Amino acid sequence: MRILFLGDMVGRTGREAVIKSLPDLSQKLKLDFIIVNGENAAAGFGITRKILHQVLEGGADVITSGNHAFDQRETLGWADEEERFLRPANFPTGTPGRGSNIYEARNGALILVSNIMGRVFMKPELDDPFSAAESEFSVCSLGLNVDAIVVDFHAEATSESQCFGHFLDGRVSLVVGTHTHIPTSDYQILSGGTAYISDVGMCGDYDSSLGMDKEEPLNRFLTKISKNRVEPAKGTATVCGVMVITDDKTGLALSISPLRAGGKLTPVWPS
Repeated sequence: MRILFLGDMVGRTGREAVIKSLPDLSQKLKLDFIIVNGENAAAGFGITRKILHQVLEGGADVITSGNHAFDQRETLGWADEEERFLRPANFPTGTPGRGSNIYEARNGALILVSNIMGRVFMKPELDDPFSAAESEFSVCSLGLNVDAIVVDFHAEATSESQCFGHFLDGRVSLVVGTHTHIPTSDYQILSGGTAYISDVGMCGDYDSSLGMDKEEPLNRFLTKISKNRVEPAKGTATVCGVMVITDDKTGLALSISPLRAGGKLTPVWPS
């Protein structure tokens, strides 16, 4: 199975770049399933139902999130109704929405997608991500219940992300880091057959501070005083992601390749 994961969409420029690129990416890469992180899609903070539908209609199969999942208060009202929207699974019991779900890919295969948030340097501090993962994957096993498993691990500390990847190695198809918005070059297949990357990067303007207009963040570093609201940068976005090809028999990864297209970063096309 050929799976594409795109990193955090930041603001209008990020989400429009994703929506514009998805049809071409799907065709050229012969994709079976597409996952996009959307927690920064609405002016940099959260996602609205309208934006969710726009990205899904553009070609995405699932939208994951993270610590900004409910920054748009309307999301609390519709999260239970949207099966293709995921919030971190380790939110407390009773939180609206779902942290994982099983979907059918274009090739008819079943894929479990799970969204889990780290705790190191993260707010709000959620339940233990390792215990949450153990609970999720003890009842749904790769090769038994589903053909592939993808985990969006939304975390700040690369040490926590790496340990999380090793914890799930051999049990899932892909552990992909989101949140820091900076693509790492450690994409690899771990010893047990799980594809891994510490952070896939963002879909947004890299002439910025993590996708936000750089003037106000720079001001806050220099003066320690908030002068204006932080707003998404409006320049041309780079679309960042990874493509993973899984073994149809085992569900483990055969390859993982980075994708970077448009904007300021050096282009990289999956091999």
